[in-house]
Amino acid sequence: MATKLNPYLRFKDDARDAMELYKSVFGGELTVWTFGDLGSEGDIATLVMHASLVTPSGYTLFASDTPPGMETTPGTNIVVSLSGPAEDAAELRGYWEALAADGTVHVPLEKQVWGDFYGQLVDSYGVAWMVNIGQD
Repeated sequence: MATKLNPYLRFKDDARDAMELYKSVFGGELTVWTFGDLGSEGDIATLVMHASLVTPSGYTLFASDTPPGMETTPGTNIVVSLSGPAEDAAELRGYWEALAADGTVHVPLEKQVWGDFYGQLVDSYGVAWMVNIGQD
């Protein structure tokens, strides 16, 4: 079995909502475990201890909420990159549009000097995304 590199996103207290958005964008199977599922009580019980989204395209996103006492700065510690060939342009543009809907576009998804279509945005949960559509 080959090793895999999976983005792991950390949120303050809205990991479940963010992962539901990503499920609506990418499809797939979302599994969520809370701290309460593992026996924690009190305010932390409803926070996400670990979430996993396995998509039909073959990639996986992980996420969790940050427990009290741990620091988090959304959007500054990871960028998720989605890229593919021109034949996947419709799929990639769909992801772009869904993530940009309530987010902030920093670089519009446009043809770049190297020939690919590329853009950067930050979604409504503070996660930075890059989309690159290769050309034939």
